[in-house]
Amino acid sequence: MKLKTHKAMSKRFAVKTSGKVKKRKAGQDHFNSRENGKTKRNKRRDVTVSKTVRRGLQTLMPYHKVK
Repeated sequence: MKLKTHKAMSKRFAVKTSGKVKKRKAGQDHFNSRENGKTKRNKRRDVTVSKTVRRGLQTLMPYHKVK
């Protein structure tokens, strides 16, 4: 039987060709005017996911080559 990809995870995470997983920084939607400039700039940047989270993603996205 074919496994299904968890669509919410595939929309939130991007698997790069190297096998690393990228995601957007949390907390970007609103209340950003109170943040200082450094925090605002850092929120624009994508983040590489840790190895422990990557292991869980492998089961949710079986056809993506997560290393």
